[in-house]
Amino acid sequence: MNITIVNPSKIPALLYGGTERVIWYLGKELVKLGHPLTYLVAAGSVCDFGNVKIYNSQKPINEQIPENTDIVHFNFPVKEKILKPNITTIHGNSSPGQEFDINTVFVSKNHAERHNSNSFVYNGLDWDDYGKPELNNTRSYFHFLANASWRVKNLKGAIKICSLANEKLAVLGGNRLNFKMGFRLTLNPNIRFYGMVGGETKMGLLQKSKGLVFPVLWDEPFGLALSESMYFGCPVFGTPYGALPEIVRNDTGFLSESSNEIAKAIENVGQYNPKLISEYAITEFNSAKMAREYLKLYEKVLAGHKLNESKPVHLPEKHRTIYKFY
Repeated sequence: MNITIVNPSKIPALLYGGTERVIWYLGKELVKLGHPLTYLVAAGSVCDFGNVKIYNSQKPINEQIPENTDIVHFNFPVKEKILKPNITTIHGNSSPGQEFDINTVFVSKNHAERHNSNSFVYNGLDWDDYGKPELNNTRSYFHFLANASWRVKNLKGAIKICSLANEKLAVLGGNRLNFKMGFRLTLNPNIRFYGMVGGETKMGLLQKSKGLVFPVLWDEPFGLALSESMYFGCPVFGTPYGALPEIVRNDTGFLSESSNEIAKAIENVGQYNPKLISEYAITEFNSAKMAREYLKLYEKVLAGHKLNESKPVHLPEKHRTIYKFY
């Protein structure tokens, strides 16, 4: 089938860009399976395995979709009535009461349930791009992997946990001096900031980390930081919000609302098996598996079926307002 993937951002992602990486690997796998692919994406995008058309937010989307498209895969909510068969993946959180198209897909079971849906596909990555995990490395610090200026990612909590455990923390995704968080200057010498890193730099840092510290203060939709870290044999230590309880098993990490409990758990990091953790990420969160799951949904829509019984809507009663972390 001819597939068009639409997202109003630039591909490929060079540093950060979760959605961009997901749709890049999805498209790559679809082409491997014999499906012609077009990306409708932002100016400056390039791709060596599919066609690229430049998305223009000022023009009707229907006019921009190639005529030979069999199905369109949107990665953001679209208000325009689309004439071609289509699905939409929602990658982030929404507002209580927000309604979505009936053929909407979410990125975890929890993410779907919070929108009165059971339609979801886990994000997958092409682990060949990440190099071979060096599971017998000497590891000397823990890491935080997220946009540090985003309060819900809770860098402050990660620093607190590592301070309680007297462990070093590498911050991937932020700087020591942060104006966005109210002129915050972190002076703790055990905390090292690497800024917005990607590629070989990020992978090199993950190879030497004992584990991911991820005490988020929101319902995490999926969290590529989880699967990336686990690929390198890093257990996850975080809060039990959103998709974390379904992605982080007891043998791949520890979840709690208590900073003291998480600190105690990272003191016992040696109990986790890096090989088992890495194999879990490789098996469950790879891009080939993701592509196969999306193909099933494409075929279902092309056969005239709906992905949900009714339009998904963010249920107010499923919207958490208090996130404990103490």
